[in-house]
Amino acid sequence: MPRVTTTLIAEDTVTAPKDLNSWMAWIPLFILPAAVCLFRSRLQPWEFMWSLSIATFCGCKWQTWCNAREARRRASALRNIGYLFLWPGMDADIFLNCENKPTKPTSVAWFAALAKTVAGIVLLVVVAGRVGHIHPLLTGWTAMLGLILFLHFGTFHLLALLWQSTGINAEAVMRSPLRSTSLGEFWGKRWNLAFHELMRDLVFQPVRKRLGVSAATLAAFLASGLLHDFVISFPARGCYGLPTAYFVLQGLGVLFERSRAGRWLGLREGVRGWLFALTVAGAPVFLLFHRPFVMTVIVPFVAAIRNALVQV
Repeated sequence: MPRVTTTLIAEDTVTAPKDLNSWMAWIPLFILPAAVCLFRSRLQPWEFMWSLSIATFCGCKWQTWCNAREARRRASALRNIGYLFLWPGMDADIFLNCENKPTKPTSVAWFAALAKTVAGIVLLVVVAGRVGHIHPLLTGWTAMLGLILFLHFGTFHLLALLWQSTGINAEAVMRSPLRSTSLGEFWGKRWNLAFHELMRDLVFQPVRKRLGVSAATLAAFLASGLLHDFVISFPARGCYGLPTAYFVLQGLGVLFERSRAGRWLGLREGVRGWLFALTVAGAPVFLLFHRPFVMTVIVPFVAAIRNALVQV
């Protein structure tokens, strides 16, 4: 899966914007994906998708590290290297801060992270290959669920616990998103916080200073959609704009639940908020992971994994 899965500002309060004036911080974000695109004709769609996703991630990672000037200056070389190469989060200021000491992870947390990792592997390697006779789309969706469990909920959680056990405040990327009682909480506090932090610093805060919170919210979701279109629709060569439409819909949903009508309907808390978040985020997910992406990228990726395992 692209690692890019989406999160945005959920609350109306924001922290002070970081210095984004250094052009050096932006170079990898443009050069690395462009370099991958040069080899598009030589790569399978799933190979191109992963290469493009990794290149984009590395460019974004460099951007966040460059912007955390004071934090990286105070942190040790090993901690800086750990952030750049051994941590999927975009929380440079938190990760590099030597003063914030996390609590030691419990055995329950370790077990839960390991269980999610194993469950993801089983879905991706075993189940996805066996449901193809029902419908190829089922193979793709099972594989995507397995990838999300394996990477975002499992492996990334294990990495967070590992860093926490060494005294580094690495916050989990996923925080029980199904417990969200509002759409804003889902995108801003629980789902893929790495992407949330990225969009907050690069899009939301600069736009908020000029145009206000509502415009900044829509701009951040629009940027998320365009980025997902880049790593989903572009490798699939089809259905351009659907991932962007999905995220614009999410932004409109967040604004609606913040509105007077949304507050009157009770969409920011309780069961109503939970149902609203589940419906808006879940029902149109086929716009995000559209059929060309599933069939052209994910299903061949599953076949490649099966072939590799057979050869082993």
